[in-house]
Amino acid sequence: MDQKVKEAAPAARGHPALRGPARRERYTHGLGAAQMRALRAMCGALIPALPAEEEDGARGGGDMDVERFYLSTAAESTVPDEVAELTMTRCIWEAGVLVRIILWILATRVGTLALCGRRCVSGEFPYVRRFADMPVERREAALKRWNATRWLVPLKIIFALIKVLCHFVFYTAVDENLENPSWKAIGYSVPAAEEEPRKEEPTEATPTPAPATAPPCRPLDNGVVETKQLDDNALLMSLAEKGLALKTGASSPSAHHHTVLCDAVVVGSGCGGGVAAAVLASAGYKVVVVEKGDYFAARDYSSLEGPTMERLYENGGVFSTANVTTTMFAGATVGGGSAVNWSACIRTPANVLQEWSNDHGLPLFGGQGYVQAMDAVCARLGVTGRCREEGFQNKAVRRGCEALGLRVEAVSRNSSEGHFCGSCNLGCPTGEKRGTDTTWLVDAVGRGAVILTGCKAERFILETNTGGGGGRRKKCVGVVAKCLGNVITKKLRIEAKVSVSACGALMTPPLLRNSGLKNRHIGRNLHLHLVSMAWGYFPDSTAELPGKSYEGGIITSMHRVTDRTIIETPALGPGAFAAVVPWESGRDMKERMRRYARTAHAVVLVRDRAAGTVGGEGRVRFTPSRGDAGELRAGLRRALRILVAAGAAEVGTNRSDGLRLRCKGARDEDVEAFLDEVSVEKGPMHPGSDKWALLASAHQMGSCRMGRSAKHGGVDGGGESWEAEGLYVCDGSLLPTAVGVNPMITIESVAYCVAKGIAESLASRAARSVENRDVSTNPPLACES
Repeated sequence: MDQKVKEAAPAARGHPALRGPARRERYTHGLGAAQMRALRAMCGALIPALPAEEEDGARGGGDMDVERFYLSTAAESTVPDEVAELTMTRCIWEAGVLVRIILWILATRVGTLALCGRRCVSGEFPYVRRFADMPVERREAALKRWNATRWLVPLKIIFALIKVLCHFVFYTAVDENLENPSWKAIGYSVPAAEEEPRKEEPTEATPTPAPATAPPCRPLDNGVVETKQLDDNALLMSLAEKGLALKTGASSPSAHHHTVLCDAVVVGSGCGGGVAAAVLASAGYKVVVVEKGDYFAARDYSSLEGPTMERLYENGGVFSTANVTTTMFAGATVGGGSAVNWSACIRTPANVLQEWSNDHGLPLFGGQGYVQAMDAVCARLGVTGRCREEGFQNKAVRRGCEALGLRVEAVSRNSSEGHFCGSCNLGCPTGEKRGTDTTWLVDAVGRGAVILTGCKAERFILETNTGGGGGRRKKCVGVVAKCLGNVITKKLRIEAKVSVSACGALMTPPLLRNSGLKNRHIGRNLHLHLVSMAWGYFPDSTAELPGKSYEGGIITSMHRVTDRTIIETPALGPGAFAAVVPWESGRDMKERMRRYARTAHAVVLVRDRAAGTVGGEGRVRFTPSRGDAGELRAGLRRALRILVAAGAAEVGTNRSDGLRLRCKGARDEDVEAFLDEVSVEKGPMHPGSDKWALLASAHQMGSCRMGRSAKHGGVDGGGESWEAEGLYVCDGSLLPTAVGVNPMITIESVAYCVAKGIAESLASRAARSVENRDVSTNPPLACES
């Protein structure tokens, strides 16, 4: 293993996401022994130990790694405890209750008979077995039935949930050497850094141990206050050292708070918050950034999928809609989504700008100022339009498009032309990808901004507005935040002239609601850029397409299917791959995993028109519209054609029935019949179908959209709340609709414009204040008045 990865071992051993015997004593899932026996039996049926006979030359030949892989099972490890922990602590509470009930039922003979039928019947007394006592073959047969059922929806949900979590945990678990015993057999190794990170722009992920000598400074060290490592006194000292004014004693409004004074407080440090902090700090204002995640630099990233997801993603990457049909991924670290996104830098399409300007009545998107903002954003991110060498997946998409005479576009990235990192979704270990943590936030800290990590905003402080404020009845004077460590005893009260919510489309609405705002658009109009995937298997003998699926830039090529649908390539580590791949049997799943490194996926992304809602924190409801589902099906059909034309030996989708086509010897009519089956009305997006597929979303937008009036949006065209003066929103939730392409450039450009407006407003307010002081000091003569 790469030396850099090995150096991360001590930190990972104590890491809360590390799967191993040391973790067992910290489980808090609360399931009883009988329920855990049933869950362990389920995991053992999903990933069983298989005999070592050869099959189609896939095994044997004395390869001990492959033999051990087939003999390994999820039942003889801590995987079931990890699955229980994630289910009970990370999934929506309804899912946890359902799992408890089903496992309790399976722990009884009568319940097992009801859910598994004759499969649990035995010829020996007591004639009916509990689920955990059934032979593994019969348990597997029961799971197949649950997977295919059309009427017993709770069983289908439980199967899908346990299948996803079990496989993700199994293939991301690491030992004390930060290795997984399955990786060699499936052709995977942790990506090694290309080179030492550039000092001027690093990036972040799983922490490394503190070396004996003082480590080199990270880009944001001069401005970061890591609250989890401090007590109350150390926190106050650190804040004062960073140049922040504090209210103490009798001047403090509450004995329960540490009160901090600044010009602007920004909640969130991602694409919106990072840009806003930089613009406001550059205008001369003292800025405080509140970030609940931790700060990592490029040297901290290990590219270990499990531990990194735990630390860098919202809810540890286990975040789904209420109906458990769509998994959502959102960054939760310094840099937010920009620290873990896939580097694609695509400008807002002209037709989208025209729609937002004309149909939504928002002049911001129709003027030259927005174009200049995109120019400024691309310049700061160092966007490059060329790629020196593409990875295996992008080569497959490009080759298939060219074979079919379809247009394929190069995708600009915020990295160098030679950047070949395939793990930027886990924090770029080379530091070449330029997120807000290595660009805008560096600018902000250089101008005196302070970043509080491990600090979660609870509510904005709203007071009655006595100064007019454009008809706004309330005025925002700051934010109350809680330090997430166990030592600091008081909350922070950060008082500011302006407050900015930039914690993303999933977290901004709950924060605004908790603060007392009532606008009906807050939490509505959510768009997700729904994603489904097609895959193609290319044997090692496909010389025209060398490489492995996890190598190379994640997105470097793109094909537009319609004005609403595009095809790109994803980042899929072994855990994510195993989670989305269809499960037909334990044997079939292991055979699929053996093909992991040579299976290319194509992502179909749709500019969705359906609108979801964000309720409380972690409560998201979204159902695709009929039109969105149709776009996804058409996109999958096109993606499969592309993979076939690229030379795949086998293609398919991630539909639960495992539908696939072996391309060798297939006639045109066979291909057409397969594509027709993929495109049937009750395809992979239909929640009531016996054929389902998990959808995904990495782009969340619109849940507090701009509007020309309070009847049309949660904030005005300048990002300011219709209800509270001095309270702004500056993240993806501002977008009026889905943008239709990777939204980083759009979000940062909108944030740039909003922040410029805030700075102008502060300057105007200061000028009026000076004028008022002059008038009160030198009142005009009677003749002058």
